Amino acid sequence: MNRRNAHIIASGSYAPKKIIPNSYFNELLGEDVDTWLKEKVQIYSRHWCDENESTADLVEQACKITLSKVDIAADEIDLLIVATDTPEYISPSTSVIVQYRLGMTKAGTFDINTACAGFVTALDTGVKYIQADKHYKNILVVGAYSMSKYLQEKDKKTITLFADGAAAVLLQSSADNNSGYKQSKLFSLGEYHDWMGIYGGASKYPMDENKLQNKMHQLHFVKKIPAELNTEIWSKMILEICEREKIAVHEVDHFFFTQININSIFDTMDKLGVNRQKAATIMHEYGYTGSACIPMAFDQWMEMNKIKNDEYVIFMGSGGGLAFGVSLFKM
Repeated sequence: MNRRNAHIIASGSYAPKKIIPNSYFNELLGEDVDTWLKEKVQIYSRHWCDENESTADLVEQACKITLSKVDIAADEIDLLIVATDTPEYISPSTSVIVQYRLGMTKAGTFDINTACAGFVTALDTGVKYIQADKHYKNILVVGAYSMSKYLQEKDKKTITLFADGAAAVLLQSSADNNSGYKQSKLFSLGEYHDWMGIYGGASKYPMDENKLQNKMHQLHFVKKIPAELNTEIWSKMILEICEREKIAVHEVDHFFFTQININSIFDTMDKLGVNRQKAATIMHEYGYTGSACIPMAFDQWMEMNKIKNDEYVIFMGSGGGLAFGVSLFKM
C-alpha cells in the first residue's frame, strides 16, 4: 500500500502596494546608501505596509490568490499554518484571524515561529500532517512578514534591507509517491539566539515605558553573525538531503533560498558547483521579506512557467535563533 504524500498544487503571493525606493533612505539617512544597496546586495526597492495594513491582511491576500488558481473552496481547507515572527498579536494566532475572514470553516489553525526559516519549517509540518493522518487533504502553508513595523528609523543596517510580503502554497494529499515531497531536514544553532531579534514585549521583557524608550520592541542586531555561516550550513544541508534521495546536487533544477543576501546565495551555488541561474533571486524589487521570501520567489517562478513537471526543487531557509530548514520536492 502506497504511503500518502504531499504535493504542491498551487501558490500565490502578495506584497503591499506601498513601494519604497532606495532614494528614500538617501534622504532619511543623509547619505548615499542607494549605491551600496545596488552594488553590494542588489536591492533597488521594497514594499512596506501602510499604517493600517498588517500581517493578517497580507496572509489573507496571499491565501485568496492561491485559492483562486484551483477548484478548491475555502471551506475545503483542512489546516492553515502561518509562519511568521511578525504576528498580528502576541495572542491569539494570526492564522485563526485569517481562517475566520476567509470562511475556512473546517480548518484547524496554528502559527509557527522559527524566524525566517519559518516557511520551510511550516511546509515540513504540513507534509507530516498529510502523511500521518488521512483526514488532512488540503493544507495551506503561508510565510508572512511585516518587519517594517519593527524597524528603527535611523538604523542603516536594518531599515534599508527589511520589507513586507506574504506567500502561500497549497499542499494536497495524493497516493502518488513518484513526485511531491521527497526529503527534509531541520537544524538549529541555539547559541546565536541573542545575536539578532525583537526582544521586548513578551514574557522575558514585558513592555513598559523604559523598554519603549530603549526601543526593545524593535529589531536589534546585537552581534554580527559570521557572513560565511549561511553558505556553510546551506551547502551541507542541501548535500545531505540529495544524498538521502540518491540524486546528485546538479540534478536539482531550482533552488529557493532565504533572500537575505544575494552573495550568500551565489557563494552557496558556487560551493555546490551548480549554475547560479538555478537559484531564484527576488530581493531586487522586494528587499528582504523574511519567512515570506522563499514562497514569494517560488510563486514568481511558477507564474513565469519556469518550473516544469518532474523537476526537483529545493527550499532552503534560515533565520534568527539560528534556525535552518531544507526541503526537497519533485514537481
